[in-house]
Amino acid sequence: MKWLKEREGNKELFSLNRRRFLSLSGILGLTLISGKSGITVPRTQKEQKMTYQGKDYNRLLGMEGFSDTLLKNHFTLYQGYVTNTNKSMDALNQLLKEGKTGTMEYAELKRRLGWEFNGMRLHEYYFENLGGKGGIHQGGKLVRKLAESFGSYETWEKDFRATASMRGIGWAVLYQDIFSGQFINFWINEHDVGHPAGGMPILILDVFEHAFMIDYGLKRGDYMEAFFRNINWTEVEKRVLLHK
Repeated sequence: MKWLKEREGNKELFSLNRRRFLSLSGILGLTLISGKSGITVPRTQKEQKMTYQGKDYNRLLGMEGFSDTLLKNHFTLYQGYVTNTNKSMDALNQLLKEGKTGTMEYAELKRRLGWEFNGMRLHEYYFENLGGKGGIHQGGKLVRKLAESFGSYETWEKDFRATASMRGIGWAVLYQDIFSGQFINFWINEHDVGHPAGGMPILILDVFEHAFMIDYGLKRGDYMEAFFRNINWTEVEKRVLLHK
């Protein structure tokens, strides 16, 4: 019967789409670790270059308090986020061109993009605010700005360390409100959740286990001590927005 054939055809189409969706979602989950993807997106000759290029942070190797093994593992994980960001954006662009924005694949990729992109960008902020020596310049603009928001640099640091010591995994981030100039320490549980709208990241501390457990086990406090000894305050101060 005609209706029976149509029903069977719809079932087959649904099964195919479901397999494609599950396959795509599974690939994206696995690439978080491996940095490799089985997604194949047709490219024109002009589209061969990836949108984002992974940055080289090998200058940090040999940094006191961070083993080369830990850093190299961390660099590899970061490169995975760069790869996944590009793969996600390429796949989304292809679905857009094909008029498939109403599909489950498009929705899942769009939701996933924030995780991959922020995972890439937060690691870049983190690595770039490392590699310094000598401590913060006490007469610098950042110390003055922190004192305006917290009363003193010491009070800010106490709050930042307390934020980074909270149970759970995530990020401790010093943000500056781009409208008021106010500084606030935030706990970011997931890469794509909890960031303040209109916030400029000033100082980023990765407190996921991969950032410290190879060297410090469960001693997160010892890791934070090493982090503060190696903050590149010159780079951090470049991020400060000037307000009257």
